Amino acid sequence: MADEAAPVTAPPHVYAEKTSGGNNAYHNFHNDFVHIQDPNERRRLALAEIDKAPFGWYHVRACVVAGIGFFTDSYDIFAVSLLNTMLGIVYYPGKGQLPTSSDNAIKLSTSAGTVIGQLAFGFLADHVGRKRMYGLELIIIIFATLGQALSSGSPSVNIIGVIIFWRVLLGVGIGGDYPLSSIITSEFATTKWRGAMMGAVFAMQGIGQLVCAFVMLFVTLGFREALSASPSVKQCDGYCAVAVDKMWRTLIGFGAVPACIALYYRLTIPETPRYTFDIGRDVEKAADDVKAYMSGKHEGNPDDITRIQAREAAKTQMNIPKASWSDFRRHYAKPKNGLLLFGTAGSWFVLDVAFYGLSLNNALILNVIGYSAANVSNTYEYMYNTAIGNLIIVLAGAVPGYWVSVATLDTLGRKTIQMGGFIILTILFVIMGFAYYHMSSNGLLAIYVLAQFFFNFGPNMTTFIVPGEVFPTRYRSTSHGISAASGKIGSIIGQGAISILRTRGGTRDNPNPWMDHVLEIYALFMLLGIFTTLFIPETKRKTLEELSGEDQPAPLPVASGSSHGGKTAESL
Repeated sequence: MADEAAPVTAPPHVYAEKTSGGNNAYHNFHNDFVHIQDPNERRRLALAEIDKAPFGWYHVRACVVAGIGFFTDSYDIFAVSLLNTMLGIVYYPGKGQLPTSSDNAIKLSTSAGTVIGQLAFGFLADHVGRKRMYGLELIIIIFATLGQALSSGSPSVNIIGVIIFWRVLLGVGIGGDYPLSSIITSEFATTKWRGAMMGAVFAMQGIGQLVCAFVMLFVTLGFREALSASPSVKQCDGYCAVAVDKMWRTLIGFGAVPACIALYYRLTIPETPRYTFDIGRDVEKAADDVKAYMSGKHEGNPDDITRIQAREAAKTQMNIPKASWSDFRRHYAKPKNGLLLFGTAGSWFVLDVAFYGLSLNNALILNVIGYSAANVSNTYEYMYNTAIGNLIIVLAGAVPGYWVSVATLDTLGRKTIQMGGFIILTILFVIMGFAYYHMSSNGLLAIYVLAQFFFNFGPNMTTFIVPGEVFPTRYRSTSHGISAASGKIGSIIGQGAISILRTRGGTRDNPNPWMDHVLEIYALFMLLGIFTTLFIPETKRKTLEELSGEDQPAPLPVASGSSHGGKTAESL
């Protein structure tokens, strides 16, 4: 009877604290429900508002703001193939190309920095907040891009070393963009079209590659007179070398322009409601994280007493487990969760071995298969063919692949697209590898373009999306960062250990005799991707709470004499 006479009640008139931020691209849903006292009910209503919202211009604007970052990421990453071509012409006269070690070091430096950025920003976004981290990675990208474009060598400093330094820093910023843009878009997206929204953000990579190819074409046309005076890239000196030096600086520097435009919107987004409810409610770190609950009165200014009351009420009433190292280990010690992380990280790893092993070498691949260097009489024709070849690859393969994925992610499903992509890529690489010396350069280019299409209408798209959906909010960013970093480790292996095998046993007449075997190795990795895909679930048209297991019923009333064990749900 004593228990019945003393029910547990929340402090009266306790309201959540309003969170800062909000603009035309990102609506602050959390503040729409600050008048509701029960934090679980406020959470349910806010998330339902997002999940069931009809698709509109708001979603388009949100995708553009997040997507501009990926536009810049892709532009900077895939410009490296063109960058190295021009650095070889300018700084290695007489040879016209970088030494293989320097070429690989520059390409690998970005991936190395990306691994650091993905892990660091992924962890910090879960522990400090998405809002506090978003925009910082763009500032790093802008700073590193401009630094790279203004780099120069000296008697004591080699230009290659300077470029490597800036590209490592650039990679840190690019790496941070992966988990942040994915999970922020995921947590703001409507359930029905979440795949299309996340896909549209990632598809800006294709637009970045396209613009990079166009900028390369335009600067080549702009310096046509100077380039035409040189009979070959090995003899590009004087006026020609100055022109190529200006070309690579223009190409790289242009990548900072869209990032500057998007910076304001990223710095002013609100905290995502899922972070505010599930992680920001942690009263012990409220000062360091986003403040989750309002401490004051309704339609008035808060005071310290009500602030304490609100935090204590949230501490006892919220159902979602709190993040901690012990909870993280316990969560991923469960076979279901551990295998899920293995599926997302493993799929991304095997994909990037081949994807970056080839895509970072587009200019080289065009030269190897005889497209860039075929029937050229001067440096201008060589650079022009390289630019046009990149445009063909991007326009015919990459861009259509990205947008076909966007159109079908929420109908065909992520797992279907990923599985189909790996199967088709396995077949294409087997054909390219075993028929390499039996096909014309145009035939190889056609299959290479097809491979680019099914990379993007396939695992390159889905490996980005699925990790942003299947993990619980408290570990979503960290888990996405781990998955993405696994991919970049794969890209380092693909570029640094496998791609360079093409030169094994090379001669002046045939500098890349092992190119067919490299393609065969990539086919093996695509085959492995079929098996890693089996560990991921289908995520289309399901809420994030359904996918992560956080969709739990409200807690049963707890008597005052009960232990605290009934106040939180069992750790997932």
